[in-house]
Amino acid sequence: MTDLIIAIVLCVAVAIAYAAAALIQARYAHLTVLELVRVPVLWLAIGLNGLGAALHVTSLNFGPLSLIQPLGVLTLVIAVPLAAVTAHRKATRLELTGMANTVIGLAGLALLVTTTGKPDTLTSAELTMLILATVAVVVVLGLLGRRPGASTLWEAIAGGLAFSVCSALCQTVVVRVGDTGAGALAWPSTIFAMISIATFAVVATVLTQRSYRNGLSAPLAVTNLVNPASATLIGVALLGEELATTNLEIAFAVVCAVLSGYGVAQLARARDAAAALPAPPAREPVGTSA
Repeated sequence: MTDLIIAIVLCVAVAIAYAAAALIQARYAHLTVLELVRVPVLWLAIGLNGLGAALHVTSLNFGPLSLIQPLGVLTLVIAVPLAAVTAHRKATRLELTGMANTVIGLAGLALLVTTTGKPDTLTSAELTMLILATVAVVVVLGLLGRRPGASTLWEAIAGGLAFSVCSALCQTVVVRVGDTGAGALAWPSTIFAMISIATFAVVATVLTQRSYRNGLSAPLAVTNLVNPASATLIGVALLGEELATTNLEIAFAVVCAVLSGYGVAQLARARDAAAALPAPPAREPVGTSA
């Protein structure tokens, strides 16, 4: 019971760290990469993301993945109200409804779509294929998001995909070292994997940062949906995992996916509605005369 409590507390801490980082990133999402590196508080956001990742790994020592993964949606639960508070307004009914639908759908997917099998590693050919395919897809999605007037959700999808590939590559490196020792770190394919992990981590951070420029809620929800979904796909297709899901559970999972998509659409509409509101009038400085 103590381990379960520790796992839940760690998951809450992970969600707070990720939500706080997302709020900081959203505030500076309009800046270019060169401008961002000169913003000291952005490094705090990067540190919070790193802390969240470390706490997530730690939580797996105290609770099963079937518990940890669904609790990941707490990031959205915390971030949406906090975004409203920092904007000095109340969360709208559409935002709250969209958040609820997205969270219920994501939690359902995490509970229903599970995999089994001993952790495997990518072969050198699979690793190369995955990295090249990810680069191609992420570049295309990133370019779609840079078109004038394009939805920022393209970049959110690309960021979620890049994060999930980071996880798959990390698993390969960790399992290789665990199976064969530290000497595996000198293998060319392992070095290639580690360089790719660092590159994808930076790219994913930049893409998610940009996706927040018109609002936080919908892109954050999309990233939280794409990341585990693509990680599951990679696990089944390349890492020897098997879906431990019955036909009935698959049917319910489809319903959860539709509900999540509907929630994301609601969050996007709420963002667009907020953007359409007129800016509050500037306050006249005290002591000035008409």
